[in-house]
Amino acid sequence: MRLELTRCTVRPWLAADGNALARHANNRNVSIHLRDRFPFPYELEHARKFLDWLMVQEQPTVWAIEVDGEAAGGIGIEQKTDVERISAEIGYWLGESCWNRGVVTEALQAVTAEMFRRFDLMRLYALPFADNPASVRVLEKAGYVLEGRLRQSAIKDGKVRDQLLYATYRS
Repeated sequence: MRLELTRCTVRPWLAADGNALARHANNRNVSIHLRDRFPFPYELEHARKFLDWLMVQEQPTVWAIEVDGEAAGGIGIEQKTDVERISAEIGYWLGESCWNRGVVTEALQAVTAEMFRRFDLMRLYALPFADNPASVRVLEKAGYVLEGRLRQSAIKDGKVRDQLLYATYRS
């Protein structure tokens, strides 16, 4: 999948993205809002392992967000199974040097539309931490609606945090 947008390009990750990935991902202001599987510090070896894992995927569901000619973030879905197979969780991150430019909102809108075209999904949802207003704004600008608050549902760096449940639906 390759989506040429105004502010960015959403494209497959490349083996050559390792240095840019490590540089943009190795930022506490980025990692503090993501799951623990996104390490901090984020070193070149983490980038290489992630890219090696992606290269063997038959149908990748994680893509790079390219800004100014380099991979500066990522976006992807995690498809659910069994009775939830019509749903997928969507997630994204962007290097701090690219914040406040509308990049993630544009990427999220485009990827959301593409996921409904490519997959037999009825619903896409996201679970941002409740204390991450920037991610909440991105979701709302992209047309996602607040479904609820999951109180004390996550822990990050020893701090129990609420999550918000945002979703959008196939029209």
